[in-house]
Amino acid sequence: MSVDAKLVKELREKTGAGMMDCKQALVKSLGDLDKAVDFLRKSGIAKAEKKVSRAVKEGMVYSYIHQGKRLGVLLEIGCETDFVAKTDGFQELSHNIAMQIAATNPIALTREEISQKVINREKEIYTDQAKSSGKPDNIIEKMVEGRLNKFYQENCLLEQNFIKDPDKILQDIITETIANLGENITVNRYVRFAIGEDT
Repeated sequence: MSVDAKLVKELREKTGAGMMDCKQALVKSLGDLDKAVDFLRKSGIAKAEKKVSRAVKEGMVYSYIHQGKRLGVLLEIGCETDFVAKTDGFQELSHNIAMQIAATNPIALTREEISQKVINREKEIYTDQAKSSGKPDNIIEKMVEGRLNKFYQENCLLEQNFIKDPDKILQDIITETIANLGENITVNRYVRFAIGEDT
């Protein structure tokens, strides 16, 4: 089956995927654009895992200002090429991440970035709470570990449940976008500003 070059171009602009991948997806989906997008998404998740080690030298600083102009986020998000940085998929991901930061105010990107002082304080609180329940030490240890994991999930951006789809964590959304766009994507840093709050 021959594929119209305009359709390949449209799919490429929509997804950011490579030209040959777009052509193959359109052949497999018999020229149906929506099915081609789904095909790229399904085949791309496995490829996405291989892309995470690739260098990220392009990207953008994305700004999000919440309604009322009392809350805002600056987000540095990276990708491999400026072509992908300009795609709708990359822009949408940037917007979703910035909204997530605005809504949840995470204290760190990953659990490795949380200071040992904060972790020790949380462990101490959870241990005291667990001890007051009168459970044996081995159960207390598991209770503390469970509560600490919950703390990470609530406070580490990449581990948080995605506000638009709580069945997924934010890292899943990034991985899906990597699969769709065919490039590694990283959240490098962010800052959240709110009127009346210390940063």
